[in-house]
Amino acid sequence: MGETGRPQVPPFPAERLLILATGSLGAAFLPYWLNWLRCSYPSLDVRVVVTRSAERFVSRQAIAALIGKDVPVDAWPDAPGPESPHVEYASWADTVVVYPATYHFLGRFAGGLADTPVLLALQCTSALIGIAPALPPGATTSYAYRRHRAAIEERPNVVVVDPVPVLSTHTRRQDALGAAPLPTLIERLVELRATRGKEEQ
Repeated sequence: MGETGRPQVPPFPAERLLILATGSLGAAFLPYWLNWLRCSYPSLDVRVVVTRSAERFVSRQAIAALIGKDVPVDAWPDAPGPESPHVEYASWADTVVVYPATYHFLGRFAGGLADTPVLLALQCTSALIGIAPALPPGATTSYAYRRHRAAIEERPNVVVVDPVPVLSTHTRRQDALGAAPLPTLIERLVELRATRGKEEQ
């Protein structure tokens, strides 16, 4: 945080950012972070997609008002059409952020599943991908989480940031794990971009 109490603004050379919000309570804070992105990086082109479960915590109307674009649900369209949303997402974005990322999402992504447009895009894109998990109490010590995270971190274009302790709405103790602040994830993405740039030289 800066002296004013606001998140500090790290350099962020991305031009086209795709954000996927999954079904964690932390999705309720996405409008705050979208406003922060708009103020901090005014030239950044941002698109947002939400899962059906994320709609329990944040409205697509609120997000659309902030980014000035439609906010689709991460689901295949019911009606047939010429559009290929997964191809559009994979080719458009130079950076993708999953914020927040649920335990369920991590397992599906790590396992190579591609049953939604964004999941398929993430399996195929060469864009940088940043993931900020938000997890229930005890999740980080589970075998499945450790295995899934290790598999995800083997991908050369993906970075995962550690979640931070937050108040559990169930236990009322600070034993749940929320998504790290978005600036933290951006800093890790910048580091990953620099590392990949050196490897390609």
